[in-house]
Amino acid sequence: MKYSIIVPVYNRPDEVDELLQSLYQQTLQNFEVIIVEDGSKIPCKEICDKYIGKIDLHYFTKENGGPGQARNYGAKHAKGEYLIVLDSDVVLPTGYMQAVEDEMLREPADAFGGPDAAHDSFTDTQKAISYSMTSFFTTGGIRGGKKKLDKFYPRSFNMGIRRDIYQQLNGFSKMRFGEDIDFSYRIVEAGYHARLFPSAWVWHKRRTDFRKFFRQVYNSGIARINLEKRHPGTMKLVHLLPAVFTVGVIALILVFSVGLMLASFGINHMSKAFGTALCQLSLLPLILYSLIIFIDSTIKNKSLHVGLLSIPAAFVQLMGYGLGFLEAWWKRCVKKKDEFTAFEKTFYK
Repeated sequence: MKYSIIVPVYNRPDEVDELLQSLYQQTLQNFEVIIVEDGSKIPCKEICDKYIGKIDLHYFTKENGGPGQARNYGAKHAKGEYLIVLDSDVVLPTGYMQAVEDEMLREPADAFGGPDAAHDSFTDTQKAISYSMTSFFTTGGIRGGKKKLDKFYPRSFNMGIRRDIYQQLNGFSKMRFGEDIDFSYRIVEAGYHARLFPSAWVWHKRRTDFRKFFRQVYNSGIARINLEKRHPGTMKLVHLLPAVFTVGVIALILVFSVGLMLASFGINHMSKAFGTALCQLSLLPLILYSLIIFIDSTIKNKSLHVGLLSIPAAFVQLMGYGLGFLEAWWKRCVKKKDEFTAFEKTFYK
């Protein structure tokens, strides 16, 4: 057997059903599927039982320890030469496994990963969130796009690696956030080659509302500082941009507030005119950026509504990440706290 697909699950039976159905429909079937129930209160065993005999499926349960440790648990039971790690909220096009196989035959890789996209059935909010996570104008395209500002590192929603290398590196760490990037860094630092498989893409549901999305990206911002501490020199310009964007937006809002006060309560015509000019100048960069996002997303998604929703999605993505980044920078770099005491909730015990 060449491939073992490992999926950690926590209270997501409906998602698992969609994922398993897409695995059943693969044109290439040279794989086993390992589902690891990570202490779920809503198990997916009944869902998995429906696919016994349809695909080579193995179901395991363990106490809750986070997705990284669930993947490690699954890897211990895997038989494939390569491990493919997927999140439970992805769905595969029918040619996904064939695309992986074709890339491996063309040029073998120690580790690999593919991009993600929004499915037509996703809600407009999910499509907007997907756009904000993959667009060149928000993340620099570092999550698997062809245009990117940083080197590609596989992410756990769509990651493959040789099983012997996985075992050698002891798999994922106990970090609660950013554990997939930490693992990718360790793969490269150990001298192995990680490669993007552009045609091995998945549909990725991500978060379903902006509140949950904000929490996700906020934790990612925290993880970026922790990753830099673990792997010095890995922070690139693209990782700093959300924090710069966040500070810039806050500064523009402050300038707008000052301008509004002058325009409303200025002592003379000149001060009121100056206040009006400040308001206009402070809003201009935000309007221009929003317009770029709206046009680009509307074209890509062929939807004006998704284009409009992509504006708040982009601001949530950048400012959520930026605020988490700035908090972690203050605690880790200024106050010199260690990784655990600064963010106890970012680890699984």
